[in-house]
Amino acid sequence: MFPEITVTDLAEKLKSDEKFILLDVRELSELERAKITDSRLQVTPMSRLAQEGVKALSESVQSQKIPVYVLCHHGNRSKQVTGWLAQQGYKNTFNVHGGIDEYARKVDSSIGFY
Repeated sequence: MFPEITVTDLAEKLKSDEKFILLDVRELSELERAKITDSRLQVTPMSRLAQEGVKALSESVQSQKIPVYVLCHHGNRSKQVTGWLAQQGYKNTFNVHGGIDEYARKVDSSIGFY
């Protein structure tokens, strides 16, 4: 069992000034179809993580100083990445349950569906 947040929790965090990282692990082609626009968004595709490991992550994620919310299409890849990060010693990472698809359905349909 991995720590998770709901898409409505994420929406509230996005409205706040809270410091966190929204780590989108989808492939670049997926971002063209649906994307949350926020300065805290960082994109590191899961395929890149598989090739490069922790080195693929930004310094801000590697520092482990602020929460990291991991996002993908439906929440499956992000759950895998959240678990992998936990195995690497990360303690402040959370899966975004339902992914960007659920976010678009429940919070903001203008970001798009695919």
